[in-house]
Amino acid sequence: MKLIFASHNKGKIIEMHKIMAPLAILSAEEVGVFTDVVEDGTTFAENALKKAKWLVEKTGEWAFGDDSGLCIEALHGLPGVHSKRWSGENKSDERLVDFTLDKMKEFTDRRAFFQTDVALVAPDGREWFFSGQVKGVITAAPRGLIRDHLPYDVIFQPNGYNQTFAEMSHEEKNFLSHRGLAFTQLKKFLMESKLFNI
Repeated sequence: MKLIFASHNKGKIIEMHKIMAPLAILSAEEVGVFTDVVEDGTTFAENALKKAKWLVEKTGEWAFGDDSGLCIEALHGLPGVHSKRWSGENKSDERLVDFTLDKMKEFTDRRAFFQTDVALVAPDGREWFFSGQVKGVITAAPRGLIRDHLPYDVIFQPNGYNQTFAEMSHEEKNFLSHRGLAFTQLKKFLMESKLFNI
């Protein structure tokens, strides 16, 4: 049996492998799936489940999907589930950052949080969910280098830290990030439940 991560986002895949080690997990491309499902859910959990179910249907194997996003208090939770597309379809990472900072220029309340929901789906249809959240603030300007398809890391500074996610090492970020928290819960569940050998 295989366990497959329903993502084509290179930045997410790198983070997932670092967090989930030593578990052997395949990406969608590694099993010959090169297309994405439409993320039209109204919550992160809905999108995560949709991705995982879609990959189970394509492969007949165990799969998990995640959906993550930045939620800004002053913008009533935006961009939320639209984090990847809220500045327009197929815009660059730099454009997403500039667009977000422009939306925030009138606000002194910079509070925000990152949310990740993960859905694990078995070939027989059973489902499990895991969630992670980290609170912080939106910085006045980008700091650090944009990692592949993780644009908001340069403008998100988690509470209790002086660095943005982009200024941290992968290990530092994964220890406290929303994705790190959710994937760590999934890893613990997989290792303790012994549902199958991976």
